[in-house]
Amino acid sequence: MSGGAGVPAATVRSVVTVPLFLAGYATEARVHTFDGLCDGREHLALALGDGPCSTGASAAVPLVRLHSECLTGDVLGSQRCDCGPQLREAVERITEAGGYLLYLRQEGRGIGLYNKIDAYALQDTGLDTYQANLALGFGKDERDYTAAVQMLLALGVDRLELLTNNPDKEAQLAAAGVQVDRRVPTRLHATPVNGRYLAAKASDGHDLLGLAL
Repeated sequence: MSGGAGVPAATVRSVVTVPLFLAGYATEARVHTFDGLCDGREHLALALGDGPCSTGASAAVPLVRLHSECLTGDVLGSQRCDCGPQLREAVERITEAGGYLLYLRQEGRGIGLYNKIDAYALQDTGLDTYQANLALGFGKDERDYTAAVQMLLALGVDRLELLTNNPDKEAQLAAAGVQVDRRVPTRLHATPVNGRYLAAKASDGHDLLGLAL
């Protein structure tokens, strides 16, 4: 499929089936890699469940999650954020509905792993997650979802339901010509130590969490 709204086309490079086991939940993913992504990063698309992603059908609309990489949360189980539980939730819900999880190599809202750790140190002095990024000379959120649009179009997806609380993801997809039929909110994953993090996301408008913390 050609690019949308001026987005250069990418192509599927390879597909391999991988069994997954996340926090007690087992499923199977068809992992896609790509050629021609605009940012040169090694993003992955995981096709999950029985739906248009596995059957080639065009009638159903896939459920899609754009999940930005978080080594500390996804792999190490850090409770400073809600990324690990969101990843597990997304894999389960997309497996049930049929669709894709796009795993995007955009650590720390696009500022990189070391800078994210520096931001953690600033948060320990009293700054919130967005103030810390600004103090390091970055924007509040450096993520760009053009590569995600390329991946979706390469997979034949130009219409979807989006699993997110983040309105910026929906806005960027829509601006690039991908039709978002519905935004499906994720659950609240609060821990004893991530309350300030979640409250900052809600109060700053980056996530529509509706918190009462």
